[in-house]
Amino acid sequence: MERARAEHARPLARRPLVTLLTAAALAASGLTALTSAARAADADLARNGGFESALDGWTCTAGTTVTSPVHSGTAALKATPAGADNARCSQTVSVKPDSQYTLSGYVRGTYVYLGASGTGTTDVSTWAQSAPDWQQLTTTFRTGPSTSKVTIYTHGWYGTGAYHADDISLTGPGGETGQPPAAPGGLRTGSVTSSSVALSWSPVPGATGYAVYRDGARAGTVTGTSTTVSGLTSSTAYSFQVTAVNDAGESARSATVTATTAQRPDDGGGSSDLPAHALVGYLHASFANGSGYTRMADVPDSWDVIDLAFGEPTSVTSGDIRFERCPVAECPNVESDAEFKAAIKAKQAAGKKVLISIGGQNGQVQLTTTAARDTFVSSVSAIIDEYGLDGLDIDFEGHSLSLNADDTDFKNPKTPVIVNLISAVKTLKAKYGDGFVLTMAPETFFVQLGYQYYGTGKWGGQDPRAGAYLPVIHALRDDLTLLHVQDYNSGSIMGLDNQYHSMGGADFHIAMTDMLLTGFPVAGDANNVFPPLRPDQVAIGMPASTQAGNGHVSSAEVNKALNCLTKKTDCGSYATHGTWPDLRGLMTWSINWDRYANWEFQKNFDAYFG
Repeated sequence: MERARAEHARPLARRPLVTLLTAAALAASGLTALTSAARAADADLARNGGFESALDGWTCTAGTTVTSPVHSGTAALKATPAGADNARCSQTVSVKPDSQYTLSGYVRGTYVYLGASGTGTTDVSTWAQSAPDWQQLTTTFRTGPSTSKVTIYTHGWYGTGAYHADDISLTGPGGETGQPPAAPGGLRTGSVTSSSVALSWSPVPGATGYAVYRDGARAGTVTGTSTTVSGLTSSTAYSFQVTAVNDAGESARSATVTATTAQRPDDGGGSSDLPAHALVGYLHASFANGSGYTRMADVPDSWDVIDLAFGEPTSVTSGDIRFERCPVAECPNVESDAEFKAAIKAKQAAGKKVLISIGGQNGQVQLTTTAARDTFVSSVSAIIDEYGLDGLDIDFEGHSLSLNADDTDFKNPKTPVIVNLISAVKTLKAKYGDGFVLTMAPETFFVQLGYQYYGTGKWGGQDPRAGAYLPVIHALRDDLTLLHVQDYNSGSIMGLDNQYHSMGGADFHIAMTDMLLTGFPVAGDANNVFPPLRPDQVAIGMPASTQAGNGHVSSAEVNKALNCLTKKTDCGSYATHGTWPDLRGLMTWSINWDRYANWEFQKNFDAYFG
C-alpha cells in the first residue's frame, strides 16, 4: 500500500499539458510546436486545490478537510450529502476569453461529480459512479468570447454517502485579475457599549467587500461600509483597522482607530455579583425521577445559581407557563410552599441566585403569536413574583425553536417563534431591571451546529432547527448573564478546526467552548459571523454523573478542559483561539444527580477553584 501511495504522490493533473515531443513527431501530426512562452502562460488556476489550507478559496455546503484518506499532501476534502443538499464545493476562477482549459481532480466515493459552469460555451462535468479508491476525473472546455470567470465545483449525490476530493486543478491561461483596491480612509467609531463598537468608513472604488480587524486579528468581512463589532469585554481598549478586497486581493490596512468599551452596569444584580467562577445546577423541583427529591434548604452552599426545573406550558403554543411543585405521592420528603419560599430567601441572603427554568425535555414552548408572547410574559412574571425569584433560564429543547425557510440571517430573524421569544425576554428584562438574571441552556444542535448548517439551508432539506438558538443568543447578548450549552446528549459536532468532536473527554468541551468564545461563521459564510461571547457569560454544561446523561466525563477530564480554556495547558490535539481565565464556570444536570453520586461534581469544582 505504501508503494502504491508513493507512485501516486504527484498528481497527473499538475504535470504540463503538452508533453515534450520531437519536432519530427509534431510535424508528422500536423501540429505547430508551441513556444516556451505559450507553454508558460498555462498555469494551475485553482486555489488550494489540494485542500492543504482547509477550505480556503472554496465555498462548501457540507464540507470539511480530513487528513486521511488523502491523494497527496496532508489533507483532502470530505463532503457528505444530506437531504436535498448534494454537498457541493465550488470556487470562481478568473480566466481568459476564447481559451482552452483542462479541469482535473482525484475523487473517492459513490456518484462524485467534477465540473465547470459559466464557461460561456458549453458547461461541462464528469463523474465517477463508484470509486472505492482514488480515481482521476478530467474534462475540458473552451471559454466564450467574453467570459472572464468560470466556477469549478465538485459534489456528490442526494442520499448517498460521503465523498472525498483532492488535487483539483484548472490548467490554462490566467485571466486578468486587475489590481487590489486602495486602503479605506475615514475609519471612525460610532456608538460604543459595554460589549460592542460601531465602525464606519469611506467607500473604496473597485472594492467588493471589506475585512475588519480587531487588535490585529481578522474579525470578519462585510459588503457595506459599516459594521458593529460585538462580543467585547467591558472597560477594555480595542484597536480597529479595515481593508478593502476584490478578486485581485486585499488592500493595505487603514489607519488605526481605538475605542474603550463602556463599564458594564453594576446595580447589585445580573451577573455583576456572581462569584468570578460560579457553579450552576438544576434542582428537580417539580419531579423526582431516579435521583430522588432534594429540598431547597439541603442544597449545599457551593451552588451559586439554582435553576428550578421546570416551568412548563399548558399547551405547546399557549405561552401559558405553570410551575407545579413535586407532589407528595412522588416526593414524600417535599417541603411545604412556605418552607420552600423561606429556603429560597435564605439562599438569596447568602448571595445565591434562584431562577425558574422554562422548558426542559418535555416542555415544548412555541410562541407562534403575539398573544402567546404576552401570555408568556404575564405567566412567567407570576411565577417569579410568587416565589421571589432572581430571573429566568431558557431551556427550550426539542421542537420549541426552528427557523422558517426564508429566515437565513441570524442577525435579523423573521420566524415568529424566534421573534416573539426575543421580545418576551426583553419585556421581562425591562420589567425587572438590570438585576434580572438571564441564562440559557441550549443543546449543541441549536448553537455550535450552526457553524455547518443554519435552518433549512440555501437549497432546503436541512433540519430547520439547526442553529436556531443563534438569533436568540445574539439579540439578547447584552442582557445575557450566562450561556451554558448542554455539552451532553449530543451527536458529533464540527469544531473550528473543521474536525468532528464527540462526547467522552475534555476535547469535546474544549472545542465547543472555544467556538462560543471565538465566534464562528454561520453555515460557513465568512460574511455572516456569530460574534464571540464574553468569557464571564459562558459556563460549560456537563452531566453530574453517568446516570444523569450521555457524555459524562471524569473529574480529571473536567479539569483538563478547564486548564486548557483558562490556562492553555492540557489542551490535547485541539488548539484553542485564546486563553480565558475569566470563564465563568460550570453548569450541571443536575443537583439531584450530583447528590445521588455523593457530590462528586461539586466537590471537584470546589477543589479546582477553591
